[in-house]
Amino acid sequence: MTRLFDFTFSLLGLVIGFPIFVLLFIIGLFDTGSPLFQQERVGRNKKPFTLVKFRTMQKDTASVASHLASSSSITKFGHFLRRTKLDELPQLWNVVKGEMSLVGPRPCLFNQEELIDEREKRGVLDARPGITGLAQVNEIDMSTPELLAETDAKMLSSLTVGAYFKYIFMTITGKGSGDRIK
Repeated sequence: MTRLFDFTFSLLGLVIGFPIFVLLFIIGLFDTGSPLFQQERVGRNKKPFTLVKFRTMQKDTASVASHLASSSSITKFGHFLRRTKLDELPQLWNVVKGEMSLVGPRPCLFNQEELIDEREKRGVLDARPGITGLAQVNEIDMSTPELLAETDAKMLSSLTVGAYFKYIFMTITGKGSGDRIK
């Protein structure tokens, strides 16, 4: 059931949001010269996939988890994108393709071994990763792997259609600040 919601709402978001995508892309060209950011992430059943976001950091920033990145590498436009969560919009394409869900555990990097181990113990990697979820709206990020994996498992075990829409609504209205940056 959630896959149908994911596909429908993501496709709708891509079509309706197309003018916004174009505008953000153009501004991103002036900001960093490379408005899209692509990174290999851990997908469902540990299958790798390429996550797509609007770039918020300088092009030469090391590819590490957000909580390990320096805040000085975030551009002014990047701060705006992060604050408004507009940097996440291109992930709607990942959702349409079936690599992600709108609601699920945030996909981590393959070098985040502690988080991967914690998620494996709890069966979290059996689910599609998501754009938002319980951990995100409660400001739990990848800097606390055990807590994040526990929260992801709790969300997945109790995910109803109502909770699915609740997490999306909470994210759109600004609940949760995203991953911390040092």
